[in-house]
Amino acid sequence: MSSGPKLLLDSDVFIAAKNAYYAFDICPGFWEGLLEAHKSGRVGSIDRIRNELLQGGKEEDLVEWVRSEVPESFFADSSAEAVSAAFTEVMLWVQQSTQFYDRAKAKFATEADGWLVAYSMVHDRVVVTNEQPRPDSRNRVLLPDVCRQFNVERKDTFLMLRELSIQFGLIGQK
Repeated sequence: MSSGPKLLLDSDVFIAAKNAYYAFDICPGFWEGLLEAHKSGRVGSIDRIRNELLQGGKEEDLVEWVRSEVPESFFADSSAEAVSAAFTEVMLWVQQSTQFYDRAKAKFATEADGWLVAYSMVHDRVVVTNEQPRPDSRNRVLLPDVCRQFNVERKDTFLMLRELSIQFGLIGQK
């Protein structure tokens, strides 16, 4: 197995966190925990996820955090030949599937999810996503279903936090 973070985060982990439970102003410990887990070599993502995150508004907390706080090493380069070959395998499965509508296949082809699965296949990583499996979905190609198809382990944010022993405490006045 190659070195690097074992847990690879999907963009929805970051986006859902900043929009809900772990907003920057409510739970800075979530974001600090991710960076600490990265420093210890346990958490990261891929460059294509970074690109998705940076598509937000310039003034957004998440965009600013990715640009100013997250080290480049957090987002692994997904351009290796082996990853590209695995991505081709993933895309062939999606495109040849009669289950998905053409618009679902086309949308999946433009997203980072296939690359995340491919990178995980090559480097034996665990995908962290909040998406839930829907094996009968025709309108969307969902990350958990692609992970299952290619025997890539998947966890959600809460399992990741438990595995990393990240805890949040109350600070301030009592």
